[in-house]
Amino acid sequence: MPTRRTPTQRQRRLGAELRKLRVAADRTTDYAAGLLDMDRTRIANMESGIRQINAERVRTLASNYVCEDDAYVEALVAMATQERGWWEEYRGALPSGLLDIAELEWHARRLLTVQAVHVPGLLQTEDYARSVFDAVLPTLPRLEVELRVQHRMRRQRVLDDETAKSNVSFVHEAALRMQFGGTKAMHTQLDHLCAASERENVTVRVIPFSAGVFPGAGHALLYAEGPVRQLDTAQVDTAHGADFVHAEAQLAKYRAHLTWMDDRCMNETESRDLIRSIAHTL
Repeated sequence: MPTRRTPTQRQRRLGAELRKLRVAADRTTDYAAGLLDMDRTRIANMESGIRQINAERVRTLASNYVCEDDAYVEALVAMATQERGWWEEYRGALPSGLLDIAELEWHARRLLTVQAVHVPGLLQTEDYARSVFDAVLPTLPRLEVELRVQHRMRRQRVLDDETAKSNVSFVHEAALRMQFGGTKAMHTQLDHLCAASERENVTVRVIPFSAGVFPGAGHALLYAEGPVRQLDTAQVDTAHGADFVHAEAQLAKYRAHLTWMDDRCMNETESRDLIRSIAHTL
């Protein structure tokens, strides 16, 4: 199979999981190469996501690595057989990290977010999103701003299609009071957020100022639950783009953050009332 110059995050994750299985089984790349009748360099390339691997080879490796978790193996097979997603239309026009986020959301079982400064991307209006991208430095060309807005709106389909994802958003009160795009745009955004929070698959809970300090205050978090727990992924925003995390120790830390939020945030009704109250003051 051909090699890839720039594997996606999902492709790299599949390779990392296959390497994890091999190491756990105490097998070498030579052993894996023998199973698949190929050079061991190709195994290294598969484990880095550079070279494609088909479903049959995933099953062969998992079986010989003595992985008896059928659900996990089937999830890996699905990663190897995925079809081209809508986000690929933007490849070469937008940063790959934005496409990786869209792909992560599309394949997740449930999505949880923590936002201290912005309204969560999946719940943003066009005008609000545009104001966020207009503030990027160095300044983005108008075409790229509009492409990013369009891409963000299309991402929101994961909450709307026939298999709508469950979404839980923890939003700090500060994000509700920062007037991105001006008073009118923010009023519309808060109304939109309230309406979204009434949908069956969407939960919005506010971290009030009175909560004081909270874990992970310095960054935004997206936690995507995979089809099996081993394939959960945390995505953290950085000044240089999206950072994807899947080491178990790190995932445990972010799950602890989310548990803290669940225990201490305002409930859904209180959160909605506060959002409406802030909107009425604009």
